[in-house]
Amino acid sequence: MARILDGGNPGHIAQAADALAAGRLVAFPTETVYGLGADAGQDAAVAGIFAAKGRPANHPLIVHVPNAASALTLARAIPPAAQRLMDAFWPGPLTVIVPRRDGVATAAAGGQDTLGLRCPAHPVAQALLQACAERGLIGLAAPSANQFGRVSPTTAAHVAGEFGDDVLVLDGGACPVGIESTIIDCSRGRAVLLRPGTHTRAQIEAALGEPLHDRDAQAPRASGMLASHYAPRAKVRLMSADVLQTALEVLGAGVDGVALYSRSVRPPRGMLHRAMPDDAARAAQELFAVLRDLDARGVRLIWVESPPPGPEWDGVRDRLTRAAA
Repeated sequence: MARILDGGNPGHIAQAADALAAGRLVAFPTETVYGLGADAGQDAAVAGIFAAKGRPANHPLIVHVPNAASALTLARAIPPAAQRLMDAFWPGPLTVIVPRRDGVATAAAGGQDTLGLRCPAHPVAQALLQACAERGLIGLAAPSANQFGRVSPTTAAHVAGEFGDDVLVLDGGACPVGIESTIIDCSRGRAVLLRPGTHTRAQIEAALGEPLHDRDAQAPRASGMLASHYAPRAKVRLMSADVLQTALEVLGAGVDGVALYSRSVRPPRGMLHRAMPDDAARAAQELFAVLRDLDARGVRLIWVESPPPGPEWDGVRDRLTRAAA
């Protein structure tokens, strides 16, 4: 079982920063999910992330930095679109893909000449990044702190069950956002949405002052882009309210092994059920915790009512679609 430390204790922050400087892995909270961190400047340490997660080495990692100025140590250039997004949304749950400076964060980049950069807003993450900067670390490569392709962790307890004693976990409470950051590719002369988060397209375009383009075949690889991702052990099926209601009527009394996560559809008597919030932000905050809880109860199937069509639900819809793939 991983060792959990109080992220509000300055001594524990220092202990975690020392461990990272020594090439060890440390899990830490961000406002989105918990990350499994390593010094981005030590390729051998970053390789430990891929090994611990069972993640392909060509699947790039996001590098977390304490502020916008520190991004210049990792980026060959900060394109104007990236600068506008950083000004508008950093610190916060938005990642920019920028040209990578030669010779830095090579392993984290997954073989690409671009790099994803994010400045998290969580106070524990900020304290850790500042302590790392004082020790000369250029940033922390950190994907979600879970086995590759599985449900992301939003509490320290989620992380503790995933890894062995070699991983320290800084406990910063439950993550307030709950799904991973929006990812915008700014490396090719126009801003391209690679992964939706909690920022809407309208909010991003307002900050950019230009249209946001959809992903194309030339887009760099980025975290969370696999068709199947964020998946529990149980099979997730995403259905409209009408289809879900019909399926429940067909199921009748045979509810064993099936759980329901819905807003408008009522469960039959005896069915394990969690109510999905009507508010997109609240739904995002609890989504992964709900999937983990239902999975831990040993169900075979998790039936989920499709989120509403509004743009504020894009991030939740993306995670559920990939969980059900």
